[in-house]
Amino acid sequence: DHPEIGGISFVGSSDIAHYVYQRGVAAGKRVQAMGGAKNHGIVMPDADMDQVVNDLSGAAFGSAGERCMALPVVVPVGEDTAERLREKMIPAMAALRVGISTDEEAHYGPMVNPAQKARVEGWIQKGVDEGAELVVDGRGFSLQGHEEGCFIGPSLFDHVTTDMESYKEEIFGPVLQIVRAKNFEEALKLPSQHQYGNGVAIFTRNGHAAREFANRVQVGMVGINVPIPVPVAYHSFGGWKRSAFGDTNQHGMEGVKFWTKVKTITQRWPDGTADGGNKDAFVIPTMG
Repeated sequence: DHPEIGGISFVGSSDIAHYVYQRGVAAGKRVQAMGGAKNHGIVMPDADMDQVVNDLSGAAFGSAGERCMALPVVVPVGEDTAERLREKMIPAMAALRVGISTDEEAHYGPMVNPAQKARVEGWIQKGVDEGAELVVDGRGFSLQGHEEGCFIGPSLFDHVTTDMESYKEEIFGPVLQIVRAKNFEEALKLPSQHQYGNGVAIFTRNGHAAREFANRVQVGMVGINVPIPVPVAYHSFGGWKRSAFGDTNQHGMEGVKFWTKVKTITQRWPDGTADGGNKDAFVIPTMG
């Protein structure tokens, strides 16, 4: 509301992002407000499964899942793809090392605070109550010497469905959900119809499938065999739907545009004679 504030750039939950956007715009300010996410990773039958599992291990569990570009939903296309993914994912998760920030061999650390730990554990229980299969339960994880720490082990759900609240909402923790799709079209609809449209990835060796997916998916940032679609800051960054409010993205040239204003200057310099007189009157050309 302060009159000397001309622009607001915000990152947080979608409800607060929407509120900040509405209030800022009502006050005549330029606003970019980035909200929540539920990023999906589509795994086609021809994908390199070892690479997929390696990418998911970092994208789903890195930073304990507490980042807007985490990849908490994986969508294998076809039952065979789902079974192969699950078979390889379980031992890969068991090999992840959870530790403190000074542990150079740790893959990720604790939740940011006890409240967030309790919130994530609540979502895990919610998934169980909704009927999803909890394949790996990270609750109850204890790190020797840090028993009071806010740690949660990597967790994996299978047979998650789109009507579950745990699928609809952002968990923001080290929890990976498997949503099985029968075919490409069904897989395409999942991220396109979700309330969030931040990032999405497709894993495939098929160039046609990748191009078709990238062109049609209703999500703001797309990765092709890249688990985090915007890996460096000079790329434009911004999602669609309830993941972003405002008409300019962050970072890159979009960010430059947000923090600057266009000034258009039109000039005329009379071409006078040596004695100070003017030549013929200047005539503005018209479109003929």
